[in-house]
Amino acid sequence: MGKRRVSCLLGFTTLFGVLILCVFWSLSVGEAPISIRRVFSVLGSLVWGNPDGFQVQERLILLDIRLPRVVSALLVGACLSTSGVIYQGLLMNVLAEPYTLGVATGAAFGASLAFLLGLRPVAIFAFVGGAASLLVSMALAGGSKGIKNSPRLILAGVVVSSILSAGITLLKALAGQQAAVIVFWLLGSFSSADWSQAFLVFASAMAVLTVGLFYSREMDIIASGGPAEALGVDEGRTKLALLFLSSLATSVAVSTCGVIGFVGLVVPHLLRLIFGPGHRGLVVLAFLGGGILLVVADTFSRMLGELPIGVLTALTGGPVFCFLLWKGR
Repeated sequence: MGKRRVSCLLGFTTLFGVLILCVFWSLSVGEAPISIRRVFSVLGSLVWGNPDGFQVQERLILLDIRLPRVVSALLVGACLSTSGVIYQGLLMNVLAEPYTLGVATGAAFGASLAFLLGLRPVAIFAFVGGAASLLVSMALAGGSKGIKNSPRLILAGVVVSSILSAGITLLKALAGQQAAVIVFWLLGSFSSADWSQAFLVFASAMAVLTVGLFYSREMDIIASGGPAEALGVDEGRTKLALLFLSSLATSVAVSTCGVIGFVGLVVPHLLRLIFGPGHRGLVVLAFLGGGILLVVADTFSRMLGELPIGVLTALTGGPVFCFLLWKGR
């Protein structure tokens, strides 16, 4: 077994253990503190039955309020981080993430429009907005040929994102009394998470994880910068499929919790520095790392009186990424 595989296995074990600890800690924190031992007992009762002595209020708080919120945060973080690995690998740029091509901004624009017009479900409009912004970015980059030109595609995404950000500002100006709802949603929050939302994000996270693992060899070849076609990889078709699928998963994640930045940027970049560029290991590690980051961030958000989680990730992720860039200059 190679050193890199051993390193990835050790990283997986460590991150998985940290994730479990973070989940139990997060479930115990709130306006009504519940000890970790009681959390374990209540969750264990789902498997081993419902022993006497459980308070109805404890079960209600944990199973109907906190658990779907923690699961949603975990899966959204995993989805954004795994998508970031795919973006950075395909575009060969550490600044690439779902926000780079305007996907997240497009999803936010679609959701904001749905809020303004009173359309439901919001997830569908966010989904359409994210997909449309990606298609526009690809068209500006030159279509199927331009998708191989990563700098051009990123530049097109930045332009599309800027235009859509202006559009969101216009929608907020037109929203009147609903502007506060749109602004709070755009800053990111899991305060309204429920099990239906958790199942929706679960499907997206599993899809992007499966796709990332299935195409890990192709991503290694494309990221190496070598002649992909000579090695049996259709670079244009592979990039189109992976970018589109990961962008759709990002749109679903954004539609459930709002815009949360830097997760798909910092986590993949940091893990790539530690464990190397192999995408099979990176995809799994990013899945766990992104989940840890958002579970911790959401817990602190609750402790600070429901501070928007997008603010926390920006305040922590921005300086960390600046430091990583400075170290690798």
